[in-house]
Amino acid sequence: MGLMTTLRNRAGFILVGAIGFAIVAFLVGDAINVGKPFWAASQKVVGTVDGEEINIDEFGPKVDQNLQQFKQQYGGSANPQMTAMAVDNAWNGELATILLSKEYKRLGLDISGDELFDLMQGKNPSPLIVQYFGNPQTGQVDRAAVINSLKQRAANPQLKQQWDLLEAEIEKQALQQKYAGLVKNSVYVTSLEANDEYQNRNKLANFSYVSLDYASIPDASVKPSDADYSDYYNDNKKKFENPSETRSFEYVSFSVNPTKEDSAATKVQVNKLAAGFQASKSDSLFSAINSDVKVPYAYITKGKLDPQIDSAVFALPGGSFYGPVFSGNSYKMVKVIDTRMSPDSVKASHILLDAAKMGGVDKAEKFADSLKTLVQNGGSFSALAKMYSVDGSKDKGGELGTFARGQMVPEFENAAFNGKTGDLKVVRSQFGVHLIKIENQIGSSKVAKLAYIEKNLSPSSKTKDQAYKKASAFLNSVKGDNFAAEAKKAGYTVAVADRISGSQGYAPGLDNPRQLIRDAFGAEKGDVLTEVYQMDNAYVIAHLTDIKPKGILPLEAVKKDIEPMVLNAVKAKMLTEKLKNAAQGASSLAQVAQKLGKTVTPVQNIVFANPIVPGAAQENKLIGSVFGSAVNKVSKPIDGERAAYVFTVNGFTNPAPIGNTYKQKESMLQGIAQRSLGAAFQALQDKSDIKDNRVKFY
Repeated sequence: MGLMTTLRNRAGFILVGAIGFAIVAFLVGDAINVGKPFWAASQKVVGTVDGEEINIDEFGPKVDQNLQQFKQQYGGSANPQMTAMAVDNAWNGELATILLSKEYKRLGLDISGDELFDLMQGKNPSPLIVQYFGNPQTGQVDRAAVINSLKQRAANPQLKQQWDLLEAEIEKQALQQKYAGLVKNSVYVTSLEANDEYQNRNKLANFSYVSLDYASIPDASVKPSDADYSDYYNDNKKKFENPSETRSFEYVSFSVNPTKEDSAATKVQVNKLAAGFQASKSDSLFSAINSDVKVPYAYITKGKLDPQIDSAVFALPGGSFYGPVFSGNSYKMVKVIDTRMSPDSVKASHILLDAAKMGGVDKAEKFADSLKTLVQNGGSFSALAKMYSVDGSKDKGGELGTFARGQMVPEFENAAFNGKTGDLKVVRSQFGVHLIKIENQIGSSKVAKLAYIEKNLSPSSKTKDQAYKKASAFLNSVKGDNFAAEAKKAGYTVAVADRISGSQGYAPGLDNPRQLIRDAFGAEKGDVLTEVYQMDNAYVIAHLTDIKPKGILPLEAVKKDIEPMVLNAVKAKMLTEKLKNAAQGASSLAQVAQKLGKTVTPVQNIVFANPIVPGAAQENKLIGSVFGSAVNKVSKPIDGERAAYVFTVNGFTNPAPIGNTYKQKESMLQGIAQRSLGAAFQALQDKSDIKDNRVKFY
């Protein structure tokens, strides 16, 4: 009762306190991770550019669109690498849109109404208008079709939406062209630069040198000082600029590859499956249900299957059974349904009818039959295609060109390849009803209709469980400071993934590392990541070893990486001093070589623009010094990339005077202009405040 009385008496204070806490939580939710609306909004931010947010609701569909394009381009299903490429493409597109839009506004660039009209309907159509309304053969735009479509958008909301998107893209491309032209026109090449470039590529130098290789001094005998590290770091600071934050981690993999027991169990399963396959009355259904790899139940040409299977199957008659055979990492078995001789390719035309708009497939087929009769009675197939076809090929009279097997849907392909030249065939497919005209059939080779089953050799649940238990036990035994030691004690190999970026879709030795990378970017240096990560063929335990922030890295962050270069720099001091002593009092390079017990190496016809010393390496400093030296004088020692050098220039061969300075300028200007646009965009990025949160989403 006392407690209840106290609560009643203090209810007002408690309520006020609760409201106050709720307001504070709302305002600082992002910081303390308890907010609602503010925190929910921040969770949708993929990144910001000068404070302008990129929202996941808009960014996600663009990633999906890029991913679909990559899948079409490269084939197969999406993988982590492909997804990472799609995310990068979408991200770069967002950066370009935001940064360039701001730059257009700053420069006063825009597209006037008259320009936009000309791009859409005028004499200088946008490439997009040409793409959608142009004749593929002539490139001429059907302006009447453009105007008609524009008129129809008022009564068609979907068409209006498509035109709005197209118009925005046309304007965007036009602005990009203006900006590109502005940047390209801002660069130029002087006559002096043109002449220097000509000389650099055509003036020849002949020289001889004596060298002392850095490799002649063992690394163990060299002890670089802190000053040596500082000197090298300060002289090469620009090399240590990190364009984006990276993380490094070490990891141990626990394999889940099939064991001998798994292989034996799979073989028993495959033998049972083969017996069922041979007895099956529905070959296509049986193979579709049981195969891990889908091969179309259609006629295919030789060379489409695994080479070992392919050669055997195409030597068998129809009705044969082949397999099971183990090849690669799977068992394969094939029923040869039929074999025949067939054209290698077919040239055809078609008229595609939209069954939905014609009241159903039956009505569409009847109409196709009537069109077929018209053509058989002398009607023009091309004219009828232009009049009735709903396919993009109608502007070419229905012509589809020449195609091989596997390029058309099965119903269309069967009609085109199983008929003969001149045939008219009516078929239905997922796209509608087709009237097909076989224009020509080219070549002839054996094809086979196959029912195909492939069963992959995969690890059993027991194998996976054992690997997972090992991984879990290792995870429970390690901490950040004993990861490598515990792995060594258990006999496990530690692998390293160095400098992984947040958007990266791959890591050395890991086939599906995205979740691991995401978690690494949410961890602290030294953390053992708390999850057992499942890859395609392994479980992985990881330990975050390093974090390198964006920007110029401090000396301590790169000290280990630059150690080989610092060692060479110290060796260079030692060897150049040795060369300097040998050159004192020497009147020729031969005398220097004699003192050092070395030979003189001659070099012929070197150009400044290609500073490669034959049999040595790219030696920019050496070749630069050669072209700046007098003839027949022993040089000062030069510290190169792989050795210290002393040289003597034997002579130069000057090229004929430049014949056409204007042509030389144009050639140089082309290359500079191509690089200038990318350099300008990079400069815009460098001067902007860009925050990249993609790792939280992908």
